[in-house]
Amino acid sequence: MKEQPGFIPVGGVVKAHGIRGEFGIRSYADSPALFDEAPLFLSDGKGRPRPIEVTSWRAHKDLILMTSPQVADRDQAEALRGMELLVRETDLPELEEGELYLHEIIGCRVTLQDGSEVGELKGFYETGEQDTWVIENGEGVEILLPAVPEFVLDIDLDAEAIVIEPPEGLLDLYLHPDPPKQKKRRPPRPKKPSA
Repeated sequence: MKEQPGFIPVGGVVKAHGIRGEFGIRSYADSPALFDEAPLFLSDGKGRPRPIEVTSWRAHKDLILMTSPQVADRDQAEALRGMELLVRETDLPELEEGELYLHEIIGCRVTLQDGSEVGELKGFYETGEQDTWVIENGEGVEILLPAVPEFVLDIDLDAEAIVIEPPEGLLDLYLHPDPPKQKKRRPPRPKKPSA
């Protein structure tokens, strides 16, 4: 989706839920409390983001279910599918020392401890307990890395660089996948002599 200058995506609408206009979003925020703290906007990536008032939200499985006075029924909720939920960058809460927002590190160069290049951080998935980073190497191969402290050793925003130590075999899994197995050829059948 096209980036909206001055706005940060905090979720994506994935489906309608029920018949009363409730809609499910996949949250990109560490804490859904952000939805109470900042004005929210919806964007389809084409025009200017439009404000959306949130009446309530609740966690449900791996989604956040929201209601809004602007979304009265299932059809209106279904029309939101694929849109992004945004906040203004200026409305983001202040971070503690040493914390950062994920959008700040998109585009950073990713290397191993020995300095060898892995690729560029292109995005991330929110998956319950942890984030999964999407790193793209020079050949366009996507590598998915669980973004946990034991694998992410250093983030230097000034140098736009990230040092990782992925679990053993992870890079090989993406960079050198097993070639497809060859089917065993059957030996040719002996021809029967013609009578």
